[in-house]
Amino acid sequence: MTTKKKEKKFTKKLLHKYRLVILNEDTFEERFAIKLTRLNVFVIVAISSILLIAATTLLIAFTSLREFIPGYSSAALKKEATELHYKTDSLQQVITMNERYYSSIKKVLTGDVKTEELNKDSIINAVQNEVNTERLVPSKEDSLLREKVAKEDKYNLFESAISATNFVLFPPVSGTISEGYDVEKKHYAVDIVVAKDTPVKAAADGTVIFAEWTAETGYVVVLEHSHELISVYKHNGAITKEQGDLVKGGEVIAMAGNMGEYSTGPHLHFELWNRGYPVNPTNFIDFN
Repeated sequence: MTTKKKEKKFTKKLLHKYRLVILNEDTFEERFAIKLTRLNVFVIVAISSILLIAATTLLIAFTSLREFIPGYSSAALKKEATELHYKTDSLQQVITMNERYYSSIKKVLTGDVKTEELNKDSIINAVQNEVNTERLVPSKEDSLLREKVAKEDKYNLFESAISATNFVLFPPVSGTISEGYDVEKKHYAVDIVVAKDTPVKAAADGTVIFAEWTAETGYVVVLEHSHELISVYKHNGAITKEQGDLVKGGEVIAMAGNMGEYSTGPHLHFELWNRGYPVNPTNFIDFN
């Protein structure tokens, strides 16, 4: 019985009518009046909330305002992000290839390569063993050709198609050679004695592929030229170029110094490499 009374009382409260009146404060004249119940107020507030939520959702979903809401992005931004992703991936592949290339150059310059890897005679012998063919006796003409090729300088910088007039090497510095090129001592360079802070110039037009400090040889600059030629400049006191810079022949790339553990005085350690083989710089450059 008590529960029914409470329900009737609650229903009566919901349906109890109230009068909302708007009066003029000065004259107390009634301007607007409306009869309301608590149930009407609840229904109006609920419907208004639903309409407001629906309108806000439609406004965000179908207008450009959604770009200002965290978590939403425009189609143009998504397209640009996708393009940047592909470009980043391509650049990463290029960087990886460059790192492998520079690593190979460092191995060549430090002598960390095995000549057996490129020994064509050993390759020919291996193929002959696999085929198991009978031993071939070279002809007289073949023997003469082999003897002629063996006497040729395998470190020749200029091929027959390239004349020295088309490719000129500038002396990086001028001075006295304290230690020359010596294959037996594995000194694939010439050391030129110069005063400290003497400008070091590029031997030819090229691109800077290495320009950094090393504990053993101080500031080092490596240039890549045409005809698969590489020049190396070590023991510098300072460098004026960065990796990736383009330089002209005779352009200053560093300042000579006495830097690095292997240096015994102000000088320039200069190397030339062609197709992975060291070249005697004095055959093509006059340092006096």
